[in-house]
Amino acid sequence: MDRRDKLLGIYSALLKAFGHQGWWPASSRFEVMVGAILTQNTAWTNVEKAIANLRREGLLNLKRFDKISHRRLAKLIRPAGYFNVKAKRLKSFIHFLKESSRGNLDRLFHAPLDRLRRRLLAVHGVGPETADSILLYAGGKPIFVIDAYTKRFLIRHKLARGNPSYDEMQDLFMKSLPRSVELFKDYHAQIVQLGKTYCRKTPRCMACPLRDFKPQGSFSSI
Repeated sequence: MDRRDKLLGIYSALLKAFGHQGWWPASSRFEVMVGAILTQNTAWTNVEKAIANLRREGLLNLKRFDKISHRRLAKLIRPAGYFNVKAKRLKSFIHFLKESSRGNLDRLFHAPLDRLRRRLLAVHGVGPETADSILLYAGGKPIFVIDAYTKRFLIRHKLARGNPSYDEMQDLFMKSLPRSVELFKDYHAQIVQLGKTYCRKTPRCMACPLRDFKPQGSFSSI
């Protein structure tokens, strides 16, 4: 079985077990981008609390977000942890949006993927996972997001060895799967669900839907 067939078979098995995930949960592209920064080094449940605070204050749009003080922003996003650091990163990101596209997200995401990714990675506090989450979930760009759950999953299923780099793991998916934004979104979400439910630090292998994984049939696009 080649790598492509194994990855597609695993996706089909996860889809059967969990159903479509509908991820990223947000009401706007701007909210996705804010959430991608807030979710650094914390659980999504904490991000939801911070997002709820911002939504309650009517701050989930660029113009109003730009006017809020660092101190007030840090207080509102406190549930997400590292609130002073993340407030600074969010402010830097807002500055980037204004300078790069005058806050016009259509203009921002019209740029070619590789060029836009380089620009995002140059923003203070934006690393590969955050940049790729923004590109995929807010920008609809075909790029696969790698996180800690993905690394654990790849190593345990012998798809990666040792301590693979972010780029190596991303290449594994990008070079093996059809370039489908919807597939990349849902596959990443399936891996997250797998990691939260079964492929934990202390794994629950006996109950895992991949325990007896054997690919059957052909892959159908989502």
